[in-house]
Amino acid sequence: MAANNYLRWLTGNTDSVYWNDSASLHELDAAIANGAVGATTNPFLINNAVRNCPEDWAIPENLDKELNGDDKAEALTRLVTSAIAGILNKFSGKPGGGFCCAQVNPNKPGDEKVMLEQACRYAAIADGIVVKVPATYTGLKVYEECASRGFNVAATVSFTVPQVLAAGAAFERGRKKAEANGIEPGIGVAVLMTGRLDDYLRDVARDSGSAATEEDIRQSGLAAIKRAYGIFEERGYKCKLMPAAGRGPYHVTELAGADMIMSIAPKIAETLEDLCEPFESRINKPIPADVIKRLSDMPEFIKAYEPDGMSAEEFITYGATNRTLAQFCLTGWDKLKTMA
Repeated sequence: MAANNYLRWLTGNTDSVYWNDSASLHELDAAIANGAVGATTNPFLINNAVRNCPEDWAIPENLDKELNGDDKAEALTRLVTSAIAGILNKFSGKPGGGFCCAQVNPNKPGDEKVMLEQACRYAAIADGIVVKVPATYTGLKVYEECASRGFNVAATVSFTVPQVLAAGAAFERGRKKAEANGIEPGIGVAVLMTGRLDDYLRDVARDSGSAATEEDIRQSGLAAIKRAYGIFEERGYKCKLMPAAGRGPYHVTELAGADMIMSIAPKIAETLEDLCEPFESRINKPIPADVIKRLSDMPEFIKAYEPDGMSAEEFITYGATNRTLAQFCLTGWDKLKTMA
């Protein structure tokens, strides 16, 4: 990644925080040079990192040869995230700085005991570890419990306004429990995977014959997170929204200036390199009403956009949730389990 004037402007002149969406040490170095102060990982990214650059992790020396299955996948996750957290520790005094995400087993999105036990092990890795749990009904129970223990925590596999609002409320409850018990609260993050929502609704639109155009679809994730952002501000949630899974520069530029933690993948960062000044804050620029109207002929968009579009019990059944959990299992966690 070359010098990125846009990212340097974003991180130096607005309230937006930049976390690198990658587990690659090489990509992390480049991101830090352009203003990144944190990192997000998931099983897919960790699998790519350890397979593409095994020399970075000295796996034969650092991994117990007797481990297998979920224990091996978790050990590899711990190995990678602890190294990244160590690099980022120098930013711990900055807003949103010094953090690295570690995601619990995506095969267990409804198992409270497994997720909480794993969350406790992750939280013990380093002060800067952010435990990622799925924004399912059970996952958010674990999220709240983690917050009550003072852990840094992120709700992920999340695509909708109802999910991030539920996460924001859960973090508030957990944070207040921590304070009541004399525990300093950690950071709370609510992910909204804008690009993955777009991907899902694009297929829904084609299948249902929706009037929504491709340009409309490209604004669906932005519409959801902009609406959620306004509600977070109204309610005074301490939890930070995190736009993630961007598909183009617009998933950054149209949110510029927001008090959010932006998870930006290296390939998206590269698309921002050629942007020309003047750069501007666009978080308060609304999505056009006619775009919302066309998108709203899809019930799946209504579920994602309306604050009461889904109940917490329905989160695990949302189409984008199933797609993403499957990818994290099949192309990430399950591959880590069998790594030689």
